[in-house]
Amino acid sequence: MLPSSVWALIKKDRIRTAHIGVGNMGLEDLNAVASHPSVVVTALCDVDGKALKAAQKQFPEAKVFTDYRKLFDQMESAIDAVIISTPDHTHAPASIMAMNMGKPVYCQKPLTHHVTEARAMKKLAAEKKLITLMFIQVHSFYDYKLASMLIRGGIIGKVKCVRAWSPKNWGYDGQLPTGSDPVPSHLDWNLWLGTSAERPYKEDLYHPRNWRKLVDYGCGTLGDMGVHIFDTPYNALDLDVPLTIKTRCRKPNGFGFPEHNTVTYKFPGPAYTAKSLKWVWYDGPLAPKSHRELKLPDNDELPDQGAIGEKGRLLLPHFMKLPNLIVKGKYENYDISKYDTAGELGEPVRNYAQESPKHYHQFIDA
Repeated sequence: MLPSSVWALIKKDRIRTAHIGVGNMGLEDLNAVASHPSVVVTALCDVDGKALKAAQKQFPEAKVFTDYRKLFDQMESAIDAVIISTPDHTHAPASIMAMNMGKPVYCQKPLTHHVTEARAMKKLAAEKKLITLMFIQVHSFYDYKLASMLIRGGIIGKVKCVRAWSPKNWGYDGQLPTGSDPVPSHLDWNLWLGTSAERPYKEDLYHPRNWRKLVDYGCGTLGDMGVHIFDTPYNALDLDVPLTIKTRCRKPNGFGFPEHNTVTYKFPGPAYTAKSLKWVWYDGPLAPKSHRELKLPDNDELPDQGAIGEKGRLLLPHFMKLPNLIVKGKYENYDISKYDTAGELGEPVRNYAQESPKHYHQFIDA
């Protein structure tokens, strides 16, 4: 027999997790969260029977579901936190349902499919006083934390412009589909569609990989890679909602995102920027477009993905590379200790398999 206060501490020492979406990246999320010594994987949910079966092999004690609503109905008192790793259009419906039950939520990026959903989730998390986290594992990595210190330490002065890019192509300029294909026996197509409009199944077009390219389910290259690449300069500069957003791309077709995009934001200027800040994003094959501000010393090639600010310039490759300081067309050395005065960063670590789980573990620790 134990006093109730001691029993409460014992219970609190184990975090019982429910995982919604356990295929592909969801399986990585599942394994990373489960690697925390305080986690007990308690429930698994996926609309794809193959993905669910593979996850269940690793965690045979967990209860399995294809419908997250049934998971919540049956497991509300048996779970302590929810990890959501579904396609983007299911992030908000599943997260909001979990948070309404008072459950802390760890959600894959991009946080939601629409800005209105993100605002609703932020409001709900605050009202319920919940621990929440969005998956951007590089937020916890050495080079990105260093870049934030450098920017806030004034290494390039007041920032006037940020240019960011990714040559990935999560767009679709092809023909709109016609007809339908048989739904695979292992897939619940109705549950995969979730709250989106009903649509006939087409093989290799939606599940499991190409949904990012499509307006009803994903957020394109900007929502996939832009979320990672924007994160450090956006947070380091203490930005909020932009004043204006303009995009140059092909005409919308209501189905797929354009394969090439140039998006220009104008932000009101906080403490670390000029009176206003211009931010330009490029994506698609061969991105970014040529620009004098993107010219590197020694005719070096730009990294495949990255962000660059100016007045002096700071190049932040994506990922696991030190920020490069460029002054008057030349690379310049800098003393990290001048900016990391408390010695918070420690030694640089560039082992993805070692570093990535830290982000998940921070959620469990919190």
